[in-house]
Amino acid sequence: AIDEAMKDLSFSAPITGENQQTVQMADLDGDMEDEYLLFAKGGSDLPLRILIFDRSEDAFVHMDTVESSGYAFDCVEYVQMDGKPGMELVVGRQLNDQVIRSLSVYAFVDGQAQQLVSTNYSKFLTANLDGGKDTELVVIRPGATETDNGIVELYSVENGNIERSVEANMSASVDKIKRLLVGKIHNGQSAVYVASAVGDSALVTDVYTVVDGIFTNVSFSNESGTSVKTIRNYYVYADDIDSDGVVELPCVIPMKHLSKAGASTADQYLIRWYALTADGGEVDKRYTYHNYVGGWYLEVDSLLSSRLTVVQRSNDFDFYLWDEAGENAKRLMTVSVLTGQNRQEQGSADGRVPIYSTESVVYAASLEEYAAQYGITQQKLKDNFHLIRQDWKTGET
Repeated sequence: AIDEAMKDLSFSAPITGENQQTVQMADLDGDMEDEYLLFAKGGSDLPLRILIFDRSEDAFVHMDTVESSGYAFDCVEYVQMDGKPGMELVVGRQLNDQVIRSLSVYAFVDGQAQQLVSTNYSKFLTANLDGGKDTELVVIRPGATETDNGIVELYSVENGNIERSVEANMSASVDKIKRLLVGKIHNGQSAVYVASAVGDSALVTDVYTVVDGIFTNVSFSNESGTSVKTIRNYYVYADDIDSDGVVELPCVIPMKHLSKAGASTADQYLIRWYALTADGGEVDKRYTYHNYVGGWYLEVDSLLSSRLTVVQRSNDFDFYLWDEAGENAKRLMTVSVLTGQNRQEQGSADGRVPIYSTESVVYAASLEEYAAQYGITQQKLKDNFHLIRQDWKTGET
């Protein structure tokens, strides 16, 4: 059936997203059996083709063809948007080499595709933001000019009709987007996190969800005209740092400078992780010392966070605690990163205790006598030490 339908056509699989197969399967009509979708390209004014096949007894029948303009399929998703049996087909297409792309949503009735939505976009994703049974479509597109901040809209089905939300502003232009993430805010409601680059060394994260039926950027500041969640380190993205299902945002805490011979406090800082509430409030969740170069981090006590300073000496990281007056600092503990052939022996020598090991690295710690006064024990360090996870989709940390 495919060979017969493919005359004068060539295969043209989607090039991004999780569905990049040339032939894909989905239950489009709600009969509990999958249809087969073939992505192809021809030579007419509407070159992009989606050929849809269905089983008819012992044979496969070419049921319908969706034709459209463009030179490549960008991204394809299958979601339940209208509450009716069958999945809706969401198709993004590249029109040229520019950032603007074309997006369509199709429902299938009596074996034929019916277009529900047609719009332009730079990025899109699907999510359930209002807590209902169906999925919504989040569309991100440029502002009026190339330098204007981006616009975000929500498409949902209400009473059988597609409705578009009011526009919500981004804090940056769409070409600055670095990461899109669907997660939960503090009350457990789903939200879309959009991280964008600001200059060469900062991120700004916008958080979108539905509040009292209105699509809203809950992180937006009317006073500054931008999201207040700006991080002065390019690599610090929102993350579920405590694995409770809620995405936390990071806030850098500068540490007081401490001069030591042969040591450095450059680029050493703590991170306060907090969850957003629906009204833009912040709920503290964790405090950490992240070593992104080394690929590890350590949870620290929130009560000590304002008094800590980390000093790096080669592969040793000394944690100093300032007195309450901020005048004198004493070494509290040291975390050592050991990679040599004798790393196992070194990890247990000179008062050190191994707290984590990989095939090539031993992480060990040594505590000063008064560390226990602040609840810091060997077991606590083992529990609070973590490797930094890598995003398998982007390769970023």
